[in-house]
Amino acid sequence: MNASVRRRMNLLGVMLAVIGIGFLGGAGVAWLRVQDGYGSLQAFSEAQNVTLNYNDDGQLIDRGSTEQADAIMDMLTVDWGYPVVSGDMDPNDPLVNTGSEYMFQMATIAYHTLHGTQTVVLDEAVEYQGETFAAGTYEVEVDGRYWTGFNRMHPLEGPARDQAWSGTAHALIAELGVGTVTHSALQLGLGIAALLGGLGFIFLAMAAAVAWIARAKDDDRVPDTIPAEILQEHRPTAAV
Repeated sequence: MNASVRRRMNLLGVMLAVIGIGFLGGAGVAWLRVQDGYGSLQAFSEAQNVTLNYNDDGQLIDRGSTEQADAIMDMLTVDWGYPVVSGDMDPNDPLVNTGSEYMFQMATIAYHTLHGTQTVVLDEAVEYQGETFAAGTYEVEVDGRYWTGFNRMHPLEGPARDQAWSGTAHALIAELGVGTVTHSALQLGLGIAALLGGLGFIFLAMAAAVAWIARAKDDDRVPDTIPAEILQEHRPTAAV
């Protein structure tokens, strides 16, 4: 390898090394930012002090019932299609601080709202679309209806909707949604940090390979032609 080619190879190796170091630096910054985010999310979770409940066997329960917890999980995974990570549901760490735990807590609030009963009191008789509702107290089943599932003009459904899907219910669900999105974003950031780190190591390995090739001695190369002494040694003898 002549000196000009060697210099070019060395320059290429330096450039690859610089790029690799840049990727590693980016990975380090991303990792630190992700750790800051995890710390903030943990502090947010601890401040709220919301925990999930487990029985002595480590099974998730809701109001003392594994069946009800299973129903909530079924709504979360089947009806809402959320991919729960089983490792996030840790009986030894019941604090709600992972995406799956935030979503389960959100589903818990929604489940009890959807399957609740609201008491509506009419102070006087009300007529609606040809039907008269006498003054009195009525028990109105939510019957699995979300906010848009009620007829807000109905004398019973309208008040029941406001009571079931109150501002508190909406606020809690929104707050838990923020926690879920934050945790998902942090996981994405961790993946980006790992990707940048991997690229950095690849570029450094390429730089090392180029430097190794550039430092190879000319004697280490495979000759372009077979030396004459080898040909002479292996030349066949003439037949007698």
